[in-house]
Amino acid sequence: MNRKTFLPFILSLFFIFSSNAQSESPYETSWAVDGTWIGVGLGLNGLGFKLIQDKEPLTAQELASISKEDVPGFDRWAAGNYSKRADDISYYPFYGSFAVPFIMMLTDDYRPHAGQISVLFIETMATTGAFYTITAGAVNRSRPLVYNEDLPDELRSEAGARRSFFAGHTAATAAATFFAAKVFNDFNPNSAARPYVWTAAALVPAWVGYLRLEGGKHFLSDNIIGYGIGALSGILIPELHKKEDPNFTFFPTMGADYQG
Repeated sequence: MNRKTFLPFILSLFFIFSSNAQSESPYETSWAVDGTWIGVGLGLNGLGFKLIQDKEPLTAQELASISKEDVPGFDRWAAGNYSKRADDISYYPFYGSFAVPFIMMLTDDYRPHAGQISVLFIETMATTGAFYTITAGAVNRSRPLVYNEDLPDELRSEAGARRSFFAGHTAATAAATFFAAKVFNDFNPNSAARPYVWTAAALVPAWVGYLRLEGGKHFLSDNIIGYGIGALSGILIPELHKKEDPNFTFFPTMGADYQG
């Protein structure tokens, strides 16, 4: 996604999300539960950012001794990657993904539930952010660009170059796109557009991950883990808030059965 494709992307979202969704929200929220969830999540994010701020840069001795052979074989092929262009481009789908849930809430079908959807989205991003910031702050893993000896030592040794694990951009993008897809799915259980929405939700963070890999910001394993954490948060947070189906009963001797 770039400047030329961003506007068509936004317009297509308006078209998709303007389809007839059910009028009643499939979710239930609680000020006590969700307020606590958000509060704890934001607190953990604060702790994680403090850990990130306290990271020490690589010393000259550490930089001189670093070797691609120290990277596990699964990721070694990416050691030394660097592309400022790929890094810059990655921010378009990254920031664009955050707009998707809000675009959804601007349409007529979702606007009455905008407050509830906003709460779930904040929970999703706070949960993903807590996992990322604490992990990135506690784990020192050099980015692929650190292994590129053609780059300036200042770039390779900065504290931020030790935050390869795991891929925060990929995680946040996946959380946003999978959240939007999950909400669309739950509001439109019979929509023929669902497979396309889920496909788009999967492709956008994958594209971000590829760009972060090419840019020398993360290894493949960092992106895979970030993608998984973000996708799970985006799907599970709304799922945990779904209303119970009154037509669903469970009989230990007969299994699950829908009465209707």
